[in-house]
Amino acid sequence: MNRLSWFNVTALTFGFAFLYLPMVILVIYSFNASKLVTVWAGFSTRWYGELLRNDAFLDAAWVTIKVAVVSSTFATVLGTMAAYVLVRGGRFLGRTLFSGMIYAPLVMPEVITGLSLLLLFIGIGLDRGVMTIVLAHTTFSMCYVSVVVSSRLVTFDRSLEEAALDLGCSSFDAFRLVTLPIIAPAVISGWLLAFTLSLDDLVIASFTAGPSATTLPIKIFSAVRLGVSPEINALSTIMIGIVTIGVITAALVTKRNSLRQQQEEQAAARVA
Repeated sequence: MNRLSWFNVTALTFGFAFLYLPMVILVIYSFNASKLVTVWAGFSTRWYGELLRNDAFLDAAWVTIKVAVVSSTFATVLGTMAAYVLVRGGRFLGRTLFSGMIYAPLVMPEVITGLSLLLLFIGIGLDRGVMTIVLAHTTFSMCYVSVVVSSRLVTFDRSLEEAALDLGCSSFDAFRLVTLPIIAPAVISGWLLAFTLSLDDLVIASFTAGPSATTLPIKIFSAVRLGVSPEINALSTIMIGIVTIGVITAALVTKRNSLRQQQEEQAAARVA
């Protein structure tokens, strides 16, 4: 077994410290009793209570969650359809253009995407609000879903679909009963990726949001420009906690599914 050298240990230590030490400091100072975020004045949960009474942050958080859920759902549906066409459609007229348009947002600067969407919404006379943010987030996140689902469809065993067709299933039933359950982990992963990208987006949302709809990243960025407040530390700590719980839950579910699959394979081997 290879042992870690002192260089690898040192590099990992500095790397993890660079990534996570600022988060640890932020979490600690979210419990600071002082209004000054850099001066420790004792332990207190005061700013979490202040945050719960801040209607501006709560409204922005609600808009962000609503936009993320709706846009990630639309992006998952459209991205899965696009991936299915690219993998199963074979060679057709305009395939190169179609694939290029699907993957373009992956390399397109967010400023260009946000500006072009803003000009589009102004040109068609669509008032900026929650709907425009949803459309914008769906546009740039569906390509990520398409990439994730395409990678799973490429390795999919099509003989399973052919067996379902031979047993009397229609093409739609074969997709619904055979293909979709097998590629469901990739579809769910794509949805989670789109949801995370929507929660994190600032640039595109700043172009497409209106006075009636402000997302949480925009609200935090606007507040930070006037100075970091302890409420922002408390809000960031809550978001870190939610992400941590989500990551741990996903890891536990993945581990349980892996163990279950190993047990099923061992049982099938014993039966054989």
